[in-house]
Amino acid sequence: MLVVQNEGNGGPRRFGDWLAEDGLRLDVVHAYDGAAPPRALAHDAVLVLGGGFMPDADDRAPWLAQTRALVAEALRSGVPVFGICLGGQLLAHVAGGAVKADAGAPETGSVPVTLRPEAAADPLFHDLPATVPGIEHHVDAITALPADAAWLAQTERCPYQGFRVGERAWGVQFHPEVTPDRIPQWNADRLRAQGYDPDDVHAQAVADEPVSTPVWREVCRRFAAVVRASVPS
Repeated sequence: MLVVQNEGNGGPRRFGDWLAEDGLRLDVVHAYDGAAPPRALAHDAVLVLGGGFMPDADDRAPWLAQTRALVAEALRSGVPVFGICLGGQLLAHVAGGAVKADAGAPETGSVPVTLRPEAAADPLFHDLPATVPGIEHHVDAITALPADAAWLAQTERCPYQGFRVGERAWGVQFHPEVTPDRIPQWNADRLRAQGYDPDDVHAQAVADEPVSTPVWREVCRRFAAVVRASVPS
């Protein structure tokens, strides 16, 4: 599985551990540190992680152009894709949706993510609790989904929290890979300027983790199963 890491602190974390437990081998490209994504897709799945860029910010993150090309190739060939935060926005962008910088109120910390009726038939999101906490950390957001996307999840401030393009490509705005220990590493002054108390943000995430972790673990397990089933025997 190709993993594109867009920031130094933005690794796959527990999501990568879970995928490895489920039999996937991760090939992590540290794009933020100068490593280039491959020119052609030779992997069985793609995971694009978060980062503080717009999906087409090629002037700041020149590797994004090739990442977009790889995601487009995966969509054409049916290779499974999972995009987190920037990765989800990039998937939406490639598939014909819209992403806007500084789109409305920021979301930070553990936030209730509500599943939509479309989730009932989705391979990853079916039969989950109606509302699940998800850790958020973004100001940019998807403002329109691709025309053929299945809209799976939303929050009060940001409607497009989860979606599927085609049969095997998913994007989420929240961070299923992040645990509460990451929150104290965020810029506390910036959080306060956005109206958040850093201690409260951390405490809420700690309180919600026992609820959220098993749900996102199951979503990861289901994605790994999609990947394994898509590989020719």
